Amino acid sequence: MKNIFLAFLILIGFQTFAQEIALLKYNGGGDWYANPTSLPNLIKFCNQNISTNLKNKPATVEPGSPDLLSYPFVHMTGHGNVVFNDNEILNLRNYLTSGGFIHIDDNFGMDKYIRKEIKKIFPNNELVEIPSTHKIFQGPFSFPNGLPKIHEHENQKPQAFGIFIEGRLVLFYTFECDLGDGWEDEEVHNDPKEVREKALKMGANLVHYVFTN
Repeated sequence: MKNIFLAFLILIGFQTFAQEIALLKYNGGGDWYANPTSLPNLIKFCNQNISTNLKNKPATVEPGSPDLLSYPFVHMTGHGNVVFNDNEILNLRNYLTSGGFIHIDDNFGMDKYIRKEIKKIFPNNELVEIPSTHKIFQGPFSFPNGLPKIHEHENQKPQAFGIFIEGRLVLFYTFECDLGDGWEDEEVHNDPKEVREKALKMGANLVHYVFTN
């Protein structure tokens, strides 16, 4: 009965707010609010280039809120500590297993914290590296070598990790990449145009994957 009720909430929520994405406001001291211009720029790019009709301003949602069920795509970023309490862990698990999707973008410094929290959400599912052949890299923009490198931190290759539930990618974790930095206003990091476009195109692939699967 509980699963049926959650499925109903997901269905109603996704039908009502199917064109809105959200930023996750988490606890632990990490700067969940980093990259304030990134999501608005990604939304604008998607609306102009892949025929989405997303609301111009992203919502902000907490991991324990029932409102989480209203957003098909949730983005999470930051540089530091992340802590989910028991209620948030359960809510995130229900959200992701019932149709939701979260993109976690390590903005450098989050990795050692977020991996522990992901394991709490999915203790029986491994965080696996996603191959470049996965369809999230295939379109609408092609990334034959997988996740692009946007910013350099420790001379490591960019990696995309994921959690799959019954074959569906529900959590996409980008490491040593900094997609969100590439989405920001040009003057924030002074990235070349081609770097920003590469980041935005990869972000558009994420949005496209969520809203077409």
